[in-house]
Amino acid sequence: MSTELTLDVTGLTVLIAGTTTTARQAVRRYGAGGAIVRRVADPEQFHPRMLDAVSLAVVVSGTDPVREQCWEGLLEACRERRILTTREEGAAPGGRVTLIGGGPGVEDLLTVRAKQALREADVVLHDRLGPYRTLPQLAPGAELVDVGKTPGHHPVSQTDIEKLMVAKARQGHNVVRLKGGDPFVFGRGGEEVNTCLAEGIPVTTVPGISSSIAVPAAAGIPVTYRGVAHAFTVVSGHQPLTDQELDALAKLGGTIVVLMGIGTLPQLTSGLRKAGLASTVPVAIVEKGYSPEQRTTISNLGEAVTAAGLARCTSPAVVVIGEVVRQHQDFRSTLEQVLTHPLVTT
Repeated sequence: MSTELTLDVTGLTVLIAGTTTTARQAVRRYGAGGAIVRRVADPEQFHPRMLDAVSLAVVVSGTDPVREQCWEGLLEACRERRILTTREEGAAPGGRVTLIGGGPGVEDLLTVRAKQALREADVVLHDRLGPYRTLPQLAPGAELVDVGKTPGHHPVSQTDIEKLMVAKARQGHNVVRLKGGDPFVFGRGGEEVNTCLAEGIPVTTVPGISSSIAVPAAAGIPVTYRGVAHAFTVVSGHQPLTDQELDALAKLGGTIVVLMGIGTLPQLTSGLRKAGLASTVPVAIVEKGYSPEQRTTISNLGEAVTAAGLARCTSPAVVVIGEVVRQHQDFRSTLEQVLTHPLVTT
């Protein structure tokens, strides 16, 4: 298990003792923290002169208890020189992949397990929706690879992402695939898991908080509400829905939550009205949830496209359709005016 570095080691000389494999993450972590890293991989290679100018010695545990006892000479030399020492567990064996749901993009909505996996990562493949801005601190020293896709722009194809993931694992690395939201909710996580399994690569998944519920919540909109909506349906707006799908949504009732739906909003709203939903059904468009640029545009099904155009709504955004929008606390007092005159708020 990797240890979080809380000591300021900038400019300090740190001696790290342990095999290349087990000590690799400690080396990267202290190096990323600004330390001057000195290495000794084998107890027989140690000489007290290696402690000259050293402020801290780190002994990284391996799997051989006999070998661990052999570092006693180093520890005794540190005691004689009054040099601080610490022990930490070695890095987990590499050659595996962990899919992590990064939630809506802020670090404090990552799970504890996700943060631990990031600390243990050798390589992180990330996109623009996860908490990528703080990755240098979350995965200190790890190789960070931006494979992010934006609407209509895929610098790294899905196939190439999966090939890269497998290749890095085969090189012996712990690979983290960090995604926005949850890997299995429109995240293509299932495809990536199947690719790893087909290639014989061990793979695990850490769920994330889906933006389908988190982003409406950030805007104060509950997707269910007693007496108003006892179900919600999450759909992808990446491609226009079929007439059959729109009919089914309209008949099902409850709240409709659309991810990646800005580009297909005209087809969606006209299709739902054609399928029987009233033009007065409230619609909320929540852009860039949990970011400083978050804003909400409130309208109704008949005017949502015009409202989105006037507000210049852009992706990423979550569209909420249904009576639960009326539960938005900030808008309750002026709801009727809001639903007839689109309002943008932060």
